[in-house]
Amino acid sequence: MRNLVALVLGGGRGTRLYPLTQFRSKPAVPLAGKYRLIDIPLSNCINSGVNRIYVLTQFNSVSLHRHIRSTYTFDPFAGGFVEILAAQQTLSSSDWYQGTADAVRQNLRYLQQPGIDYVLILSGDQLYRMNYQDMLATHLESGADVTISAVPVAARDAGGLGIMRLDDEGRVVGFLEKPQTEKELNLVRTDPAWIDARGIPSRGRDCLANMGIYLFNRDALVNVLEKTDYRDFGREIFPASVRTQHVQVHLFDGYWEDIGTIRSFYEANLALAAKKPPFELMSADAPLFSRARFLPPSRVDGATIRGSLVADGCVIEEGAVIEHSVIGLRCRIGPDVVIRDSIVMGNDYYQAPEEFEHDQTNGQPPLGIGPGTRIETAIIDKNCRIGRGVQVVNHRRTDSSEETPPAMIRDGIVVVTKGAVLPDGWVA
Repeated sequence: MRNLVALVLGGGRGTRLYPLTQFRSKPAVPLAGKYRLIDIPLSNCINSGVNRIYVLTQFNSVSLHRHIRSTYTFDPFAGGFVEILAAQQTLSSSDWYQGTADAVRQNLRYLQQPGIDYVLILSGDQLYRMNYQDMLATHLESGADVTISAVPVAARDAGGLGIMRLDDEGRVVGFLEKPQTEKELNLVRTDPAWIDARGIPSRGRDCLANMGIYLFNRDALVNVLEKTDYRDFGREIFPASVRTQHVQVHLFDGYWEDIGTIRSFYEANLALAAKKPPFELMSADAPLFSRARFLPPSRVDGATIRGSLVADGCVIEEGAVIEHSVIGLRCRIGPDVVIRDSIVMGNDYYQAPEEFEHDQTNGQPPLGIGPGTRIETAIIDKNCRIGRGVQVVNHRRTDSSEETPPAMIRDGIVVVTKGAVLPDGWVA
């Protein structure tokens, strides 16, 4: 692992996660109350012994940069780093990143330094736990130029994924993006017995989906980027590598979710609050790292909380009911508030007592959620001021609404935008 460098791709504009990406990049979107999406690949790297990491950023990256700087600092004796490579004008390029492959191409000089033999390409907006040492072992044993992680999926779930076809040795010999018909699926099906023989129960899953995690021999990556103008790894670099190089598959059978839409973000977060979550936040061997905030414990006074995650520094007052929800940092939840099937991201700061009292006296909702408010199937972004008796509920059961801040509906979920103010009695 000493000769391996990881590149974490910071993502594009994140339009499918809007409005959560209105003021932040995708990897900076909060997760599970106290983390950010970028913490997942960076924690996987650290737990795998990968300590030389570059994060490529471009859009709305200020909060992401701040989080990385305040969290990931290595001691000087380990020689490790998490370095930000933001899009910039240089003598060789004056353009923004034109895709994932172009982002790496514009930073090749960092990969051509001595002591780098392998390059691990990761996404900054996926939820999973993986030991990359296992992937490197597969890569070395097979003698591959490129190794790609794949997760078995059922044919009914293959329509939104890139599916690979293998030979008997696990070499990728074909690739089809989002197969829709039975004829297309038959071209890329994998014998379940082949999957079972490698120690992973197939359970009827006969398609292998591209996870967007690539391990390259450094020279192979440099060669393909210098000799082509390909812009995207998934759509161009990977299919081209299948035709011209030895591409090996590395099987993975853990939880994996691509957080690409409001619906997937919502469902992945609430799944973490289940009694038996598909992805376990607690792990003795592979913990998740994030910013150390030194907040006090949350205080709960006569509230009812069921099947929920509650982060640090919250105050939850008498009569509040919280069910199947995620409550973020520094939340102030007033009496008789009802929160169901929702994500409340919390606040970046505490409101001073005199300011809190001033707002209450002058009819301005203070930071937090006021008494008697009801929130269902919703996402409340950070630093929102929600008054008394507010109804954040999709009463019309519509799937989407026009962009009308401070709240809009995406994938059937009410999303209250960052810093919104909802006055007393407001109804979605």
